[in-house]
Amino acid sequence: MIAILIAAGVAAYPRARAYVNERRAPEVEIAHATAVQVSAGGSTALPVLVATGYVVARHSSDVGVKVGGRLARLKFEEGTRVRKGDVIAEIEHADIDAQLEASRRAVAEAEAQLVQTIAAHDEDVRTLERQRALAKDGITTNAALTGAEATAAVSAARVKSAEATIASARARVRVTEEALENTNVRAPFNGVVIKKRAEVGETVSPFGVAGQASREGGAIATIADLGELEVQTEVSENSVAKLLPAMPAEVKLQAYQDQIYKGRLRQVFPSADRAKSIVEVRVTILDADPHVKPEMTATVTFTEHQAQDTRVKGQTPGPPAPPMVLVPKRAITEQNSQHFVWVVAGGTASRRPVTRGADRLDQVEVRNGVSAGETVILNPPAGLKDSTLVRIKGS
Repeated sequence: MIAILIAAGVAAYPRARAYVNERRAPEVEIAHATAVQVSAGGSTALPVLVATGYVVARHSSDVGVKVGGRLARLKFEEGTRVRKGDVIAEIEHADIDAQLEASRRAVAEAEAQLVQTIAAHDEDVRTLERQRALAKDGITTNAALTGAEATAAVSAARVKSAEATIASARARVRVTEEALENTNVRAPFNGVVIKKRAEVGETVSPFGVAGQASREGGAIATIADLGELEVQTEVSENSVAKLLPAMPAEVKLQAYQDQIYKGRLRQVFPSADRAKSIVEVRVTILDADPHVKPEMTATVTFTEHQAQDTRVKGQTPGPPAPPMVLVPKRAITEQNSQHFVWVVAGGTASRRPVTRGADRLDQVEVRNGVSAGETVILNPPAGLKDSTLVRIKGS
């Protein structure tokens, strides 16, 4: 009986020892090296930078009034499409209508006065001619001739005065017509009303109305050109150097996580915000659809430029480039300017030297030393040695 127990103990000892060693092994977090196929031109279109912002219209305007007054008509609601020059609102203008009518009547009166003045001047000119003819024959006196000349000069001056009165009256008509036009609010460009900021009967002003913060500056509507939408985002100063002109990007809306839109970097603003250490960036959405609306939250992933295929037509394509191997940044350790990765195989960790390539967000390109699919340790624990047993966290 004792012999049987001894034999059983001897047989179970290796398994028990292995179990104890396994329990004592350090617990590690792992990830897998991944491969990305490089395109024929050598581009991977991998993500370079991620930023979050909001959808805005490239052309957007808070449309306001030129003169103060009470709104008589509004010809729009949210969603109304407008064309450049359309009257979208009117301010009450009965007083200006009356002024315009008075100005036009003043023009008519001045024109009638000019006709009378011209007729009187013509008669004075004929009288002067008669006096000159009589003076040649010695029939009239010098005093009569001088009086006729003076009368003709005065009537000529009256004609010029009447003409000036007409010009002044017509100018007042144009001023009044412009004042009347200023009571119309016109769309500055083709677009869609995305926000209605006033109602009929409200008093508005070019400088806003006290207590009505929603209409500061006299704005009664916000119009946007939804044909060109973009994402307004901010990038850290440390990351601006990664952005290149017309850099491609992917745009994802928080409301529609499964839909990815194509984007292109349009502008990096020429100045930074010293308080936040950021630079504002605008990314054009190239294939926006009705789901994309201003003020939506969006995430922009900037990617590398796709290299163009420069092969001659009919030329046989060359062999595909080898895949690029990526590992998480947390898997890379450094010692004496040499980079290493810990690889797990069969529950045992081994350290491998690698050549580190470019950073890809939270991943790093590894040019040799690790193959796609191999298991690597994240944040390797201090004191880890080659051929050490490890336990996979969560297993």
